[in-house]
Amino acid sequence: MAATGHLTVAAILVAAGEGRRLGADIPKAFCTVAGRTLLEHAAERFIAHVGVRDVIVAVAPDRLPSAAALVPEALVVAGGATRRESVSRALEALAVDIDAVLVHDVARPFVPAEVIARVIAALESGAEAVIPAMPVIDTVKRVADGFVTETLDRSTLQAVQTPQGFLRAVLVRAHGAATDEVTDDAALVEIIGGRVRVVEGAAESFKITTAWDLVVAGAAASR
Repeated sequence: MAATGHLTVAAILVAAGEGRRLGADIPKAFCTVAGRTLLEHAAERFIAHVGVRDVIVAVAPDRLPSAAALVPEALVVAGGATRRESVSRALEALAVDIDAVLVHDVARPFVPAEVIARVIAALESGAEAVIPAMPVIDTVKRVADGFVTETLDRSTLQAVQTPQGFLRAVLVRAHGAATDEVTDDAALVEIIGGRVRVVEGAAESFKITTAWDLVVAGAAASR
């Protein structure tokens, strides 16, 4: 059931991945940009946000002490072998009075405060699940066996970002019903028949995946 009015919000930061495509010798969340780890950059956006009360960080078990030292304001928990498992473990650590949850990928360390505020506002206006997204600007083609099979209408396509916001009960139910791995939590809500509202994202919320992205992130941090 949709809720309206003020919500007590917690943010879950997913930072347990290895980040193999980045090519670093440490997990992505602990790579540095402008002298600070991606974890620190991302966490400060939520710790400082007036709409977020609690911050929970899910990291690999062997990174618990270092993560706790980097973000002492957050509750750090051991993540799992998959993204879904990491979020599920963080959900178990939520305080009992939390109404809504934001799930954010630390690989998007520069999300603007306005995007966080838009997601929370949509939840408080009655949405059960919210994602920030940006219009796709490239031509997108479906390809099979090295050949184009279809050119998609990009006017109907959106590139999804984080944080994704959910009423707590909805996200818990979606994770409880999950049997397959998905690339984001909104997909789990879609599977159980939930409606996902879309709000405007931001170019600053780009995802760091490759070594080149770290170069771009360095430029973003120096602005």
